Parts: sequence; structure tokens; C-alpha cells
Amino acid sequence: MKSEAVTCKPVEVVVGDKGLDRAVKHLKRKMASEGILRELKRRRHYMKPSVKKRKKEAEAARRRRKRVKQFAEG
Repeated sequence: MKSEAVTCKPVEVVVGDKGLDRAVKHLKRKMASEGILRELKRRRHYMKPSVKKRKKEAEAARRRRKRVKQFAEG
């Protein structure tokens, strides 16, 4: 099995005068943008290589459609 080197950088959110609720919302947005939640979901269950390949292709198609949609709008 191939070992992957994982580099971890801490995700920080400063709780300012805007309050804790705002900081939690900012943290969730930051985690989503860095793909942390997607990675956790991916690692939760074993996926057969064939299923993994189909999922990867579907994800690429989704990103492609999103990019085309953004290009058409603006």
C-alpha cells in the first residue's frame, strides 16, 4: 500500500467583537473551502477502486459544469 505524506496546517478563526456565532460560521466556511469536510466523509468508509474512479469522474464533471455555468453567467 502506498503511503502518503500529509502536511497539516492549522485552521484558525479569531473570535472578535462580532461574536462566537459569526466565528463558527466563518470556521465552517473555511473548512468547506479547504475540503476538510469532504475529506472526512471520504475517509469514513472504504470505497472499492471502481466506485472511487466513478465518483472521481462524476466530481470532475460537476466541477466542469459549474465552471461552464459561471462562464456563461459572467
